[in-house]
Amino acid sequence: MYAVFQTGGKQFRAEPGFRLRVPSIQAEPGDTLTFDHVLLAGSDGDKVVVGTPVVEGATVTAEVLRHSRTPKIIVFKRKRRKNYRRKQGHRQGFTEIRIDDVALA
Repeated sequence: MYAVFQTGGKQFRAEPGFRLRVPSIQAEPGDTLTFDHVLLAGSDGDKVVVGTPVVEGATVTAEVLRHSRTPKIIVFKRKRRKNYRRKQGHRQGFTEIRIDDVALA
């Protein structure tokens, strides 16, 4: 059983046992989350249910493992011959979750 769900403005494919990095969620490690914005659900090629826009009654249950941040990226802006240089670093936060269950209605 697998599902495509949406959280944080992004879409993720989930199967039981998968570990995913999703945009930061306000939850403590060890908490259980339920995502009910499931866009598509299927069972190993046999049957695929596509939502309009969501699949009614379908849920994805996950456990929060940890919160962290990605490695730093450097944003460097420059304009030639104008002595304009700007250097800025950025680290995006994320929440790592483990998918426990994918359930249809």
